[in-house]
Amino acid sequence: MSLHLLAIEPRDVSAAALGLLLDRSAPATLAELRLVDGRGGSVTLGVLGASHVVTAAVPGARLTEEVSCDAVGAGGDPLPRSTRSGGYELTSAVTATGRAELDATADRLRALADTDAAWLCGAFPGSVGALTAMTAQPLTAGGWAWQTWHLYPAGNTGEVVTTRSRWTP
Repeated sequence: MSLHLLAIEPRDVSAAALGLLLDRSAPATLAELRLVDGRGGSVTLGVLGASHVVTAAVPGARLTEEVSCDAVGAGGDPLPRSTRSGGYELTSAVTATGRAELDATADRLRALADTDAAWLCGAFPGSVGALTAMTAQPLTAGGWAWQTWHLYPAGNTGEVVTTRSRWTP
């Protein structure tokens, strides 16, 4: 089971505050999940109070992706809709939603993390919809792909930030 009920208020509370920081040391996580590919590669998914961090590795290469409200202040850029650098690619989307849809998305993500060993979900206190969820898969040719969901409830509405990343060193 990779569903973690966190007893800490999230530090990021809006999509507009998110940034992207690559190849820096991974900050301490509130919850994490390590997956291996059977060929010497691994990916560590981490939930932060400020969003997420992923560290992907294959023999001889490593990449760290941090998407958080701390990333810009640490030298990163505002979260782009898409970026590509070497063998790394990221796309992101921000979707405004009603509260019922946000909570249904949260329920679906919690269920996946509760039943699938390749999922990590950190649920924050105060709202069913306040959570960060992540999953990753090894790529056949080497490297990793991962997806994240960041849910931000706000009264009767909310925002869902999704990212899709791929790293082929």
